[in-house]
Amino acid sequence: MIAEFGHYLLCLAAACSLFGAVAVWAGLVKGQQAAAGLWRVCTPVAALCLAVATGILLRAFLIDDFSIAYVADHSNTKLDVIYKAAALWGSHEGSMLLWILLMALATCLVAFTQRKNEALNARIQSTMLAVIGVFCAFVLTVSNPFLRNLPAVPSEGRDLNPILQDIGMILHPPVIFAAYAGLAVIFAVIVAVLWQKRMSPQAVSSLKRIGIVTWIFLTAGNALGSWWAYTELGWGGWWFWDPVENASFIPWLSVGALLHALILFEKRARMLRTVVMLGIVSFALCLLGTFIVRSGLMQSVHAFASDPERGTVLLFACILVMIPGLVLYTLRIDAVQAADGREADEPNAFDMALTLAVCVLCVASAAVLVGTLYPVFYDMLGLGTLTVGAPYFNSFFAPMTLFAAVAAGGAQILASKNVKLTASVCAAVALGCGTVAFATDPKELVMTFAAFAAAGWLVATSVASIVIRGAGRPSFGAVLAHAAVAVAIVGATGIAQYEQEALVRMGPGAGKPVGDVIFVYRDTYKVNTHAYFGDAAHIEVLKATDESHLTDLFPMRQTFVSSGMQMTAAGINHGMLRDLYVSMGNKLSDTEWLVRLSVKPLASWLWLSAALMMVAGVLLCVHRRKEKEKNALA
Repeated sequence: MIAEFGHYLLCLAAACSLFGAVAVWAGLVKGQQAAAGLWRVCTPVAALCLAVATGILLRAFLIDDFSIAYVADHSNTKLDVIYKAAALWGSHEGSMLLWILLMALATCLVAFTQRKNEALNARIQSTMLAVIGVFCAFVLTVSNPFLRNLPAVPSEGRDLNPILQDIGMILHPPVIFAAYAGLAVIFAVIVAVLWQKRMSPQAVSSLKRIGIVTWIFLTAGNALGSWWAYTELGWGGWWFWDPVENASFIPWLSVGALLHALILFEKRARMLRTVVMLGIVSFALCLLGTFIVRSGLMQSVHAFASDPERGTVLLFACILVMIPGLVLYTLRIDAVQAADGREADEPNAFDMALTLAVCVLCVASAAVLVGTLYPVFYDMLGLGTLTVGAPYFNSFFAPMTLFAAVAAGGAQILASKNVKLTASVCAAVALGCGTVAFATDPKELVMTFAAFAAAGWLVATSVASIVIRGAGRPSFGAVLAHAAVAVAIVGATGIAQYEQEALVRMGPGAGKPVGDVIFVYRDTYKVNTHAYFGDAAHIEVLKATDESHLTDLFPMRQTFVSSGMQMTAAGINHGMLRDLYVSMGNKLSDTEWLVRLSVKPLASWLWLSAALMMVAGVLLCVHRRKEKEKNALA
């Protein structure tokens, strides 16, 4: 009966959410305070029901309750406990339940933090309850994780998808879902703003705080997904412009644009329409990503499901959720104004810089979106199949990133006391960094020079904006976020322009020089665990100059017991200046394997940049809290 209880709790959460959304809306429209305050009951009850239902499903995984179809399809008795727990969100039904739970918890958190503005809070709660209710109904109708395998209960489950049995993919989905929950709250705040016809200071503060936290989670989620692709798939890359990768990357760009637009609105009362539209569009992109991952519209190793019929229902649910925001925007955007009646001053250089940042981020997100969806529309028009790969994305994204770095650096020095002198010094530093390209042997000299120069310019202007005090100096968190972009540029350039690799046939005793190191295949040994068996190689890495020992790498070719699926676990030696990377391919003979050997300069800088961005986001949150306390005392 425990599974049925989880099902009933889902029903109760759906009913409570939908009833609460309608009741609060009606109470606000009719001015009935009792009805408008019903969210105080409905929100925590819905969150509690979803939390207990999720706990019931988690318990079913931990005790191997294969009478539940979802558990039997995505777990087995041989899985480690941590993977059994992670199997909760390992596929479509459980991951949807987790996302809805996180939205409910976020709604409770907003209710707690918005107690001083009852009118805004009630409207946010009504919208969030409606979103939660719609997705609860979707789960109950076509994606119920509590369906039974009765009367024929299997004695053993299938397995968790082997590609998900990695720490990166244990953490990646819940982090992304937490970000998606933040996007839902942003959407709810925007709906509340349109509903009230005013952008109050409380609404702006909420949007910035929630936007920063959401951006932190999106950064962490994208970094974890990238790390997983780098370490687990054995492809040797860190970003593949996969449709599902793009599904979380596009909102990261749009939320970045929203944060820049909010700064401009808060300081200069500009870009109100842009703020509102970006809040709606960011959530729409989140829903689009959810649809892509679960509909089977696009094939990907990351995809949660490939059921077109269920995808159609999900698309309908997403459209239903978006309708209130789009209708309100159409009807009320002209009437929305700042609560204090501010009017925009004459534009200055600061306005132009932030406007340019918003435009660049919006264009970048639109370009990635077009590249992701173009093959689908091409196929729908009956023109055949088409693949849009890395060359398309890199052709525009690399130059756009460099342009954004130059523009961001220029914006940072506008606050200095002597703009011309500061700009001259920073430009000299940038040119000095660019000369690294001429002292080395990159694949593309001009692009490498531009990348290092842009990164140097951004770091120099970041330091200058902190050291040289001036009016309107940016916060340290914002400066660190921009500097982190420079670190990412250096890391991506290092891999793209200086990577050396070889795809060779190797067996015991074989050696292959790559760059300034020699990879020597020492031995192959068998690996057997309860989850998989496989062959692992012991590869010693030597210095090419004197053949002294550097490190040992142990790549593995795994075959999972339950499914027979084969996976490659790369052998990697991480370093600040370079990564040494080995992955095993197919077995070519009794003793020989196809092996990919790579030297990846500055690869670790990519993960460092993501860590710096997250730290920057935390600092921005702290800075805002201090500003709020300072204003309250004033």
